[in-house]
Amino acid sequence: MKIITFSAIKGGVGKTTITYNYAEWLSKKGKNVLLIDLDHQCNLTNIYLPVEKNNTIGEVFKDSSIASEVVVHKIKNNLSLISGYIELDDLEKMIENQSKKEMLLYLWIKKNYKKFNFDQYDYILIDTHPDFSTITKNAIAISDIIISPITPSEHGYSAKFNLETRLEKFKNDIIDYSTGESYIDANLYFVGNLIKHNTKSSRELLEHIQKDETVIGLIPEKELFNRATLEKKSISEMKENQAVYIKNKSFFNSIDETFLKISSL
Repeated sequence: MKIITFSAIKGGVGKTTITYNYAEWLSKKGKNVLLIDLDHQCNLTNIYLPVEKNNTIGEVFKDSSIASEVVVHKIKNNLSLISGYIELDDLEKMIENQSKKEMLLYLWIKKNYKKFNFDQYDYILIDTHPDFSTITKNAIAISDIIISPITPSEHGYSAKFNLETRLEKFKNDIIDYSTGESYIDANLYFVGNLIKHNTKSSRELLEHIQKDETVIGLIPEKELFNRATLEKKSISEMKENQAVYIKNKSFFNSIDETFLKISSL
């Protein structure tokens, strides 16, 4: 099983869109995927289900005296979801003074591993709020890989260094004092997103990242990709339309290359 968190310091970079489309792409390839929505905006959840108040990922962070059962929703063959909680940001404030506050998700999964048969999943994909808060740290703490989109915007590339710095500090903070080893071992990679062929900002970003081995893929700016979450129809589904595929073959190839690279990490 591979656990991947999709994270970003700033919003509007396509994080949820990539998470959704990668999950659908994996499931169509026969991989069993569990999605966890750790963003209180619940955009990922809204693609599949109405947002609920109970039985969400929020139960993990509630006091045990009031927490209900987390429910894993079977969306379709090879795809399940633990839905997001719209008041997760309020819960975050409540756990700030707890010890092991960054490890609550890890502890919950460990406690419930057999109950939910987590071994059945080839991938757990976690969507997070665009920040580096305690809830996001919980996702990172259980992850093997972090994928962060960077975009050709004024602060797009600088956000990369911001996230790298914060991750390094987090790794140094959460250590086994007997060995000095960090409990956090996730590797961070980046995907260039919303890349245009005819803008100065895109050309400048491409110049910055062309020799950067942590940047593992590029996704061109395309209305198809933007429509995926709005229309609740994944890129993989769109690709099945022969006319759409032929018209956008280069774009679909870029998506496949990027998703194959993520899968190979």
